[in-house]
Amino acid sequence: MSEVLIVIFMVFVFALLAMVLKLPIGVSLAFSAVAGAIAGGEGIALRHLVEGSFGYFDTILIIVSAMIFMRVLLVTGTLDTITAILLKTFYKRKFSLLLTVMVLIMFPGMITGSSTTAVLTTGALVAPVLMKMGLPKVKTAAFIAMGGILGMIAPPVNILVMIMGGGVDMPYVGLTLPLLIIVIPLAIIISLWIGYRDIKIIDYTQMQLILPKSYTKKYGFALFLPLFTVFILMLGESLSIPLMPKLGIPAIFLLGSLVGLFCGRPFNFFKVTQEAAKEAMPILSILVGVGMFIQIMTLTGGRGWLVMSFLSLPPVFLYLGIAMSMPLFGAVSAFGSASILGVPFILALINKNAIITSSALSAIAGLGDLMPPTALAGIFAAQVVKEKNYFKVLRYCLIPALFELSMGIIILLLAPILDKFI
Repeated sequence: MSEVLIVIFMVFVFALLAMVLKLPIGVSLAFSAVAGAIAGGEGIALRHLVEGSFGYFDTILIIVSAMIFMRVLLVTGTLDTITAILLKTFYKRKFSLLLTVMVLIMFPGMITGSSTTAVLTTGALVAPVLMKMGLPKVKTAAFIAMGGILGMIAPPVNILVMIMGGGVDMPYVGLTLPLLIIVIPLAIIISLWIGYRDIKIIDYTQMQLILPKSYTKKYGFALFLPLFTVFILMLGESLSIPLMPKLGIPAIFLLGSLVGLFCGRPFNFFKVTQEAAKEAMPILSILVGVGMFIQIMTLTGGRGWLVMSFLSLPPVFLYLGIAMSMPLFGAVSAFGSASILGVPFILALINKNAIITSSALSAIAGLGDLMPPTALAGIFAAQVVKEKNYFKVLRYCLIPALFELSMGIIILLLAPILDKFI
Protein backbone atom coordinates (compact mmCIF):
# COMPACT_ATOMS: atom_id res chain seq x y z
CA MET A 1 0.00 0.00 0.00
CA SER A 2 1.35 3.45 -0.92
CA GLU A 3 2.11 6.19 1.63
CA VAL A 4 -0.92 8.21 0.53
CA LEU A 5 -3.31 5.28 0.97
CA ILE A 6 -1.84 4.44 4.37
CA VAL A 7 -2.41 8.00 5.62
CA ILE A 8 -5.97 8.00 4.27
CA PHE A 9 -6.60 4.58 5.84
CA MET A 10 -5.27 5.71 9.24
CA VAL A 11 -7.45 8.84 9.20
CA PHE A 12 -10.46 6.75 8.14
CA VAL A 13 -9.94 4.23 10.96
CA PHE A 14 -9.52 7.07 13.43
CA ALA A 15 -12.70 8.85 12.27
CA LEU A 16 -14.63 5.58 12.42
CA LEU A 17 -13.52 4.84 15.98
CA ALA A 18 -13.77 8.38 17.37
CA MET A 19 -16.87 9.74 15.63
CA VAL A 20 -18.94 6.64 14.86
CA LEU A 21 -18.05 4.25 17.69
CA LYS A 22 -17.43 7.17 20.10
CA LEU A 23 -14.22 5.72 21.55
CA PRO A 24 -11.94 8.12 23.47
CA ILE A 25 -9.71 10.20 21.20
CA GLY A 26 -6.48 8.77 22.64
CA VAL A 27 -7.65 5.17 22.23
CA SER A 28 -8.84 5.88 18.67
CA LEU A 29 -5.45 7.36 17.75
CA ALA A 30 -3.62 4.34 19.19
CA PHE A 31 -5.78 1.81 17.32
CA SER A 32 -5.50 3.77 14.07
CA ALA A 33 -1.71 3.73 14.50
CA VAL A 34 -1.80 -0.07 14.85
CA ALA A 35 -4.03 -0.30 11.75
CA GLY A 36 -1.57 1.88 9.82
CA ALA A 37 1.40 -0.27 10.83
CA ILE A 38 -0.38 -3.42 9.68
CA ALA A 39 -1.48 -1.79 6.41
CA GLY A 40 2.11 -0.67 5.82
CA GLY A 41 3.39 -4.24 6.14
CA GLU A 42 5.15 -3.60 9.46
CA GLY A 43 2.97 -5.90 11.57
CA ILE A 44 2.05 -4.61 15.04
CA ALA A 45 5.31 -2.59 15.17
CA LEU A 46 5.33 -2.79 18.96
CA ARG A 47 8.73 -1.09 19.37
CA HIS A 48 7.58 1.90 17.34
CA LEU A 49 4.28 2.11 19.21
CA VAL A 50 6.08 2.18 22.56
CA GLU A 51 8.63 4.68 21.27
CA GLY A 52 5.85 6.88 19.92
CA SER A 53 3.90 6.74 23.19
CA PHE A 54 6.91 8.33 24.92
CA GLY A 55 7.35 10.94 22.19
CA TYR A 56 5.66 13.64 24.28
CA PHE A 57 6.76 12.40 27.70
CA ASP A 58 8.22 15.79 28.67
CA THR A 59 4.95 17.48 27.76
CA ILE A 60 2.99 14.89 29.75
CA LEU A 61 5.10 15.61 32.84
CA ILE A 62 4.43 19.33 32.46
CA ILE A 63 0.67 18.80 32.17
CA VAL A 64 0.48 16.49 35.21
CA SER A 65 2.57 18.79 37.41
CA ALA A 66 0.65 21.87 36.22
CA MET A 67 -2.69 20.19 36.94
CA ILE A 68 -1.51 19.35 40.46
CA PHE A 69 -0.43 22.97 40.98
CA MET A 70 -3.78 24.32 39.73
CA ARG A 71 -5.62 21.90 42.02
CA VAL A 72 -3.54 23.10 44.97
CA LEU A 73 -4.41 26.74 44.18
CA LEU A 74 -8.07 25.73 44.08
CA VAL A 75 -8.24 23.76 47.33
CA THR A 76 -6.12 26.22 49.35
CA GLY A 77 -8.46 29.07 48.43
CA THR A 78 -5.85 31.01 46.46
CA LEU A 79 -7.86 31.01 43.24
CA ASP A 80 -11.04 32.18 44.99
CA THR A 81 -9.11 34.92 46.77
CA ILE A 82 -7.43 36.25 43.62
CA THR A 83 -10.79 36.30 41.82
CA ALA A 84 -12.47 38.16 44.68
CA ILE A 85 -9.68 40.76 44.99
CA LEU A 86 -9.53 41.54 41.28
CA LEU A 87 -13.28 41.78 40.81
CA LYS A 88 -13.66 44.03 43.88
CA THR A 89 -10.96 46.29 42.49
CA PHE A 90 -12.23 46.69 38.94
CA TYR A 91 -16.01 46.14 39.11
CA LYS A 92 -16.80 49.87 38.62
CA ARG A 93 -15.10 50.14 35.20
CA LYS A 94 -16.46 48.05 32.33
CA PHE A 95 -13.27 48.01 30.27
CA SER A 96 -11.04 47.06 33.21
CA LEU A 97 -13.57 44.54 34.50
CA LEU A 98 -13.84 42.68 31.20
CA LEU A 99 -10.06 42.50 30.78
CA THR A 100 -9.67 41.36 34.39
CA VAL A 101 -12.24 38.61 33.95
CA MET A 102 -10.59 37.55 30.68
CA VAL A 103 -7.18 37.26 32.37
CA LEU A 104 -8.74 35.30 35.25
CA ILE A 105 -10.29 32.82 32.82
CA MET A 106 -7.03 32.54 30.89
CA PHE A 107 -4.85 31.95 33.95
CA PRO A 108 -5.40 28.17 34.43
CA GLY A 109 -4.91 27.66 30.69
CA MET A 110 -1.65 29.62 30.84
CA ILE A 111 -0.41 27.28 33.58
CA THR A 112 -1.69 23.95 32.25
CA GLY A 113 -1.88 24.51 28.48
CA SER A 114 -5.50 23.24 28.53
CA SER A 115 -8.58 25.27 27.60
CA THR A 116 -10.81 22.79 29.44
CA THR A 117 -9.07 23.43 32.75
CA ALA A 118 -9.55 27.18 32.35
CA VAL A 119 -13.26 26.82 31.51
CA LEU A 120 -14.01 24.50 34.44
CA THR A 121 -12.04 26.41 37.13
CA THR A 122 -11.94 30.20 36.90
CA GLY A 123 -14.54 30.11 34.12
CA ALA A 124 -17.00 28.55 36.56
CA LEU A 125 -15.99 31.11 39.23
CA VAL A 126 -16.65 34.21 37.10
CA ALA A 127 -19.72 32.97 35.18
CA PRO A 128 -22.23 34.01 37.92
CA VAL A 129 -20.57 37.44 38.14
CA LEU A 130 -20.84 38.06 34.38
CA MET A 131 -24.46 36.92 34.23
CA LYS A 132 -25.41 38.98 37.29
CA MET A 133 -23.88 42.03 35.59
CA GLY A 134 -26.14 41.62 32.57
CA LEU A 135 -24.22 39.41 30.13
CA PRO A 136 -26.62 36.81 28.66
CA LYS A 137 -25.71 33.25 29.60
CA VAL A 138 -24.93 32.25 26.01
CA LYS A 139 -22.54 35.20 25.63
CA THR A 140 -21.07 34.39 29.05
CA ALA A 141 -20.32 30.87 27.83
CA ALA A 142 -18.75 32.26 24.63
CA PHE A 143 -16.64 34.65 26.70
CA ILE A 144 -15.44 31.77 28.90
CA ALA A 145 -14.77 29.47 25.92
CA MET A 146 -12.66 32.09 24.13
CA GLY A 147 -10.82 32.90 27.37
CA GLY A 148 -9.96 29.23 27.78
CA ILE A 149 -8.56 29.03 24.23
CA LEU A 150 -6.52 32.23 24.66
CA GLY A 151 -5.15 30.84 27.93
CA MET A 152 -4.17 27.63 26.15
CA ILE A 153 -1.99 29.52 23.64
CA ALA A 154 -0.61 32.09 26.10
CA PRO A 155 2.76 31.72 27.85
CA PRO A 156 4.34 30.29 29.94
CA VAL A 157 2.95 26.83 29.01
CA ASN A 158 1.77 26.32 25.43
CA ILE A 159 1.38 22.58 24.86
CA LEU A 160 0.61 23.07 21.16
CA VAL A 161 3.99 24.73 20.56
CA MET A 162 5.70 22.05 22.65
CA ILE A 163 4.18 19.36 20.43
CA MET A 164 5.21 21.13 17.23
CA GLY A 165 8.64 21.88 18.65
CA GLY A 166 9.13 18.21 19.50
CA GLY A 167 8.47 17.32 15.86
CA VAL A 168 11.10 19.70 14.47
CA ASP A 169 13.66 19.55 17.32
CA MET A 170 12.93 23.12 18.42
CA PRO A 171 13.58 23.85 22.12
CA TYR A 172 10.81 25.53 24.11
CA VAL A 173 12.59 28.84 24.61
CA GLY A 174 12.09 32.41 23.41
CA LEU A 175 8.34 32.03 22.94
CA THR A 176 7.00 34.43 25.58
CA LEU A 177 7.15 37.60 23.48
CA PRO A 178 5.76 36.13 20.21
CA LEU A 179 2.88 34.52 22.10
CA LEU A 180 2.10 37.74 23.99
CA ILE A 181 2.08 39.68 20.70
CA ILE A 182 -0.70 37.34 19.57
CA VAL A 183 -2.63 36.93 22.82
CA ILE A 184 -2.76 40.46 24.29
CA PRO A 185 -4.52 42.17 21.32
CA LEU A 186 -6.90 39.21 21.00
CA ALA A 187 -7.76 39.26 24.72
CA ILE A 188 -8.65 42.96 24.49
CA ILE A 189 -10.60 42.76 21.23
CA ILE A 190 -12.53 39.58 22.06
CA SER A 191 -13.47 40.59 25.62
CA LEU A 192 -14.81 43.94 24.39
CA TRP A 193 -16.54 42.43 21.35
CA ILE A 194 -18.49 39.87 23.41
CA GLY A 195 -19.11 41.75 26.63
CA TYR A 196 -18.90 45.55 26.43
CA ARG A 197 -22.40 46.16 25.05
CA ASP A 198 -24.24 44.05 27.63
CA ILE A 199 -22.22 44.45 30.84
CA LYS A 200 -23.76 46.80 33.39
CA ILE A 201 -22.12 48.18 36.52
CA ILE A 202 -23.76 46.99 39.77
CA ASP A 203 -23.30 48.38 43.26
CA TYR A 204 -20.82 47.00 45.78
CA THR A 205 -23.49 45.27 47.90
CA GLN A 206 -24.74 43.23 44.94
CA MET A 207 -21.17 42.44 43.90
CA GLN A 208 -20.33 41.06 47.35
CA LEU A 209 -23.21 38.61 47.14
CA ILE A 210 -21.86 36.90 44.04
CA LEU A 211 -18.10 37.03 44.69
CA PRO A 212 -16.20 33.90 45.77
CA LYS A 213 -14.91 33.91 49.35
CA SER A 214 -11.62 35.69 50.07
CA TYR A 215 -9.17 34.12 52.56
CA THR A 216 -6.71 37.00 52.88
CA LYS A 217 -7.82 37.93 56.40
CA LYS A 218 -7.31 34.39 57.62
CA TYR A 219 -4.06 33.46 55.87
CA GLY A 220 -2.56 36.76 54.67
CA PHE A 221 0.29 36.87 52.15
CA ALA A 222 1.14 33.20 52.79
CA LEU A 223 -1.81 32.35 50.55
CA PHE A 224 0.13 33.61 47.51
CA LEU A 225 3.46 31.91 48.30
CA PRO A 226 2.90 28.98 45.86
CA LEU A 227 2.35 31.43 42.98
CA PHE A 228 5.28 33.57 44.09
CA THR A 229 7.54 30.49 44.27
CA VAL A 230 6.63 29.36 40.74
CA PHE A 231 7.03 32.88 39.35
CA ILE A 232 10.50 33.37 40.87
CA LEU A 233 11.75 29.95 39.75
CA MET A 234 10.42 30.41 36.20
CA LEU A 235 11.93 33.88 36.02
CA GLY A 236 15.27 32.46 37.16
CA GLU A 237 15.08 29.79 34.45
CA SER A 238 14.35 32.29 31.68
CA LEU A 239 17.01 34.79 32.79
CA SER A 240 19.71 32.17 33.46
CA ILE A 241 20.57 33.65 36.86
CA PRO A 242 23.97 32.41 38.12
CA LEU A 243 23.91 29.69 40.81
CA MET A 244 20.18 29.07 40.24
CA PRO A 245 19.68 25.40 39.32
CA LYS A 246 17.89 24.44 36.11
CA LEU A 247 14.94 22.59 37.61
CA GLY A 248 12.65 22.34 34.59
CA ILE A 249 8.96 23.25 34.44
CA PRO A 250 7.57 20.02 36.05
CA ALA A 251 9.86 20.35 39.08
CA ILE A 252 8.95 24.04 39.45
CA PHE A 253 5.23 23.27 39.50
CA LEU A 254 5.74 20.45 42.00
CA LEU A 255 7.77 22.70 44.30
CA GLY A 256 5.02 25.31 44.11
CA SER A 257 2.47 22.62 44.98
CA LEU A 258 4.50 21.47 47.99
CA VAL A 259 4.75 25.07 49.23
CA GLY A 260 0.95 25.12 49.11
CA LEU A 261 0.89 22.49 51.88
CA PHE A 262 1.86 25.23 54.34
CA CYS A 263 -0.38 28.00 52.94
CA GLY A 264 -4.14 28.49 52.95
CA ARG A 265 -6.76 25.87 53.69
CA PRO A 266 -5.38 22.44 54.72
CA PHE A 267 -5.72 19.59 52.24
CA ASN A 268 -4.65 16.01 51.57
CA PHE A 269 -1.79 16.23 49.07
CA PHE A 270 -2.14 12.62 47.85
CA LYS A 271 -5.86 13.04 47.26
CA VAL A 272 -5.24 16.27 45.35
CA THR A 273 -2.60 14.61 43.13
CA GLN A 274 -5.01 11.75 42.37
CA GLU A 275 -7.79 14.19 41.41
CA ALA A 276 -5.40 16.19 39.24
CA ALA A 277 -4.10 13.07 37.48
CA LYS A 278 -7.68 11.91 36.85
CA GLU A 279 -8.57 15.32 35.40
CA ALA A 280 -5.48 15.29 33.18
CA MET A 281 -5.93 11.72 31.93
CA PRO A 282 -8.00 12.54 28.79
CA ILE A 283 -5.34 15.01 27.63
CA LEU A 284 -2.49 12.63 28.47
CA SER A 285 -4.11 9.77 26.56
CA ILE A 286 -4.45 12.03 23.51
CA LEU A 287 -0.73 12.89 23.65
CA VAL A 288 0.21 9.20 23.92
CA GLY A 289 -2.09 8.39 20.98
CA VAL A 290 -0.77 11.29 18.91
CA GLY A 291 2.80 10.10 19.56
CA MET A 292 1.94 6.61 18.30
CA PHE A 293 0.09 7.99 15.28
CA ILE A 294 3.00 10.22 14.25
CA GLN A 295 5.56 7.46 14.80
CA ILE A 296 3.69 5.06 12.51
CA MET A 297 3.15 7.80 9.91
CA THR A 298 6.91 8.35 9.95
CA LEU A 299 7.64 4.62 9.76
CA THR A 300 5.35 4.04 6.77
CA GLY A 301 6.38 7.19 4.89
CA GLY A 302 3.09 9.03 5.33
CA ARG A 303 4.63 11.88 7.26
CA GLY A 304 7.26 12.44 4.59
CA TRP A 305 4.59 12.45 1.89
CA LEU A 306 2.56 14.98 3.88
CA VAL A 307 5.55 17.28 4.35
CA MET A 308 6.52 17.13 0.67
CA SER A 309 2.92 17.82 -0.36
CA PHE A 310 2.82 20.99 1.73
CA LEU A 311 6.27 22.04 0.56
CA SER A 312 5.14 21.89 -3.05
CA LEU A 313 2.09 24.11 -2.51
CA PRO A 314 2.19 27.72 -3.81
CA PRO A 315 2.23 30.26 -0.93
CA VAL A 316 -1.41 31.31 -1.42
CA PHE A 317 -2.69 27.74 -1.19
CA LEU A 318 -0.32 27.00 1.70
CA TYR A 319 -1.80 29.76 3.87
CA LEU A 320 -5.31 28.82 2.79
CA GLY A 321 -4.56 25.22 3.75
CA ILE A 322 -3.30 26.31 7.16
CA ALA A 323 -6.38 28.47 7.80
CA MET A 324 -8.79 25.67 6.87
CA SER A 325 -7.15 22.39 7.82
CA MET A 326 -5.75 23.11 11.29
CA PRO A 327 -9.01 24.27 12.93
CA LEU A 328 -11.02 21.58 11.12
CA PHE A 329 -8.65 18.79 12.17
CA GLY A 330 -8.91 20.23 15.68
CA ALA A 331 -12.45 18.84 15.74
CA VAL A 332 -10.65 15.61 16.51
CA SER A 333 -8.06 17.17 18.81
CA ALA A 334 -6.23 20.50 18.87
CA PHE A 335 -3.17 18.58 20.04
CA GLY A 336 -3.50 16.16 17.14
CA SER A 337 -3.81 19.09 14.74
CA ALA A 338 -0.63 20.64 16.15
CA SER A 339 1.29 17.41 15.72
CA ILE A 340 -0.05 15.95 12.49
CA LEU A 341 -0.45 19.24 10.58
CA GLY A 342 1.58 21.78 12.57
CA VAL A 343 4.91 20.03 12.11
CA PRO A 344 4.63 19.78 8.28
CA PHE A 345 3.50 23.42 8.11
CA ILE A 346 6.54 24.55 10.11
CA LEU A 347 8.77 22.62 7.72
CA ALA A 348 6.94 24.12 4.74
CA LEU A 349 7.68 27.59 6.21
CA ILE A 350 11.26 26.69 7.10
CA ASN A 351 12.54 29.95 5.61
CA LYS A 352 10.82 31.82 8.47
CA ASN A 353 11.62 31.94 12.18
CA ALA A 354 10.27 28.67 13.63
CA ILE A 355 9.50 30.28 17.01
CA ILE A 356 7.24 32.91 15.44
CA THR A 357 5.75 30.38 13.02
CA SER A 358 4.91 27.84 15.72
CA SER A 359 3.39 30.58 17.91
CA ALA A 360 1.07 31.66 15.09
CA LEU A 361 0.17 28.07 14.20
CA SER A 362 -0.70 27.35 17.84
CA ALA A 363 -3.28 30.17 17.76
CA ILE A 364 -4.86 28.63 14.67
CA ALA A 365 -4.73 25.06 16.00
CA GLY A 366 -6.26 26.17 19.31
CA LEU A 367 -9.49 27.00 17.49
CA GLY A 368 -9.99 23.25 17.16
CA ASP A 369 -11.47 23.31 20.67
CA LEU A 370 -14.48 25.12 19.15
CA MET A 371 -15.02 22.66 16.31
CA PRO A 372 -17.89 20.17 16.65
CA PRO A 373 -18.42 17.35 17.37
CA THR A 374 -15.82 17.48 20.17
CA ALA A 375 -15.75 21.32 20.68
CA LEU A 376 -14.36 20.88 24.19
CA ALA A 377 -14.21 24.57 25.12
CA GLY A 378 -17.70 25.25 23.77
CA ILE A 379 -19.34 22.20 25.33
CA PHE A 380 -17.86 22.70 28.81
CA ALA A 381 -18.55 26.46 28.72
CA ALA A 382 -22.18 25.68 27.90
CA GLN A 383 -22.31 23.28 30.85
CA VAL A 384 -20.91 25.95 33.18
CA VAL A 385 -23.82 28.32 32.40
CA LYS A 386 -26.35 25.44 32.16
CA GLU A 387 -27.03 25.89 28.45
CA LYS A 388 -28.12 22.60 26.85
CA ASN A 389 -27.48 23.54 23.21
CA TYR A 390 -23.77 24.30 22.85
CA PHE A 391 -24.25 25.36 19.21
CA LYS A 392 -25.81 28.58 20.57
CA VAL A 393 -22.50 29.22 22.32
CA LEU A 394 -20.48 28.46 19.20
CA ARG A 395 -22.54 31.00 17.25
CA TYR A 396 -21.24 33.79 19.48
CA CYS A 397 -17.72 32.39 19.23
CA LEU A 398 -17.67 32.62 15.42
CA ILE A 399 -16.53 36.25 15.02
CA PRO A 400 -13.95 36.04 17.89
CA ALA A 401 -12.63 32.83 16.30
CA LEU A 402 -12.22 34.67 12.98
CA PHE A 403 -10.29 37.39 14.85
CA GLU A 404 -7.94 34.72 16.20
CA LEU A 405 -7.59 32.99 12.84
CA SER A 406 -6.81 36.31 11.15
CA MET A 407 -4.23 37.17 13.81
CA GLY A 408 -2.50 33.81 13.28
CA ILE A 409 -2.30 34.28 9.50
CA ILE A 410 -1.12 37.90 9.87
CA ILE A 411 1.68 36.85 12.21
CA LEU A 412 2.72 34.16 9.72
CA LEU A 413 2.84 36.72 6.92
CA LEU A 414 4.73 39.28 9.04
CA ALA A 415 7.15 36.72 10.51
CA PRO A 416 10.20 38.03 8.56
CA ILE A 417 9.52 41.57 9.80
CA LEU A 418 8.86 40.50 13.40
CA ASP A 419 12.02 38.41 13.37
CA LYS A 420 14.09 41.61 13.06
CA PHE A 421 12.55 43.11 16.21
CA ILE A 422 12.16 40.04 18.48
